[in-house]
Amino acid sequence: MPYVIAEPCVDVMDKSCIEECPVDCIYEGARMLYIHPDECVDCGACEPVCPVEAIFFDDDVPEEWNGYITGNADFFVDLGSPGGAAKVGRTENDPPSIKNLTPMNQS
Repeated sequence: MPYVIAEPCVDVMDKSCIEECPVDCIYEGARMLYIHPDECVDCGACEPVCPVEAIFFDDDVPEEWNGYITGNADFFVDLGSPGGAAKVGRTENDPPSIKNLTPMNQS
């Protein structure tokens, strides 16, 4: 898994990263965005445009957010590999570890 989106994205979903992704591998759940581990080409274009600094190379995810590595993979268990987020659109497919979080990042 090349890149992972972590906690700062929960309930924010700025989507600047989606606009930068050349392969359309960033999918939208109900509460956050997820990078498809098999569709990502590891270009890193998404990382610098994230305004909340939620995107990390998988080996660089801060320890307190390591659960988001699993959560990111879990998002795609039922969804599979549809070959692009644009044709899927927003889903309610957040894994329980994300779905059950208390609301956060609210201004």
